[in-house]
Amino acid sequence: MAKVALEEKFKGKGTRKCRICGNARAVIRKYNLHICRRCFREVAEHINFRKY
Repeated sequence: MAKVALEEKFKGKGTRKCRICGNARAVIRKYNLHICRRCFREVAEHINFRKY
């Protein structure tokens, strides 16, 4: 029997958490950010997002 890749073994919201606060809700995963929307508004200018 072949081993299952780690990404396939653990799925769901528990694996997708904010890097800063650990919140699992409203996580922005685009561009591999993995930051919740609240933390994103705080650090957006520092990571060169212009809208905020």
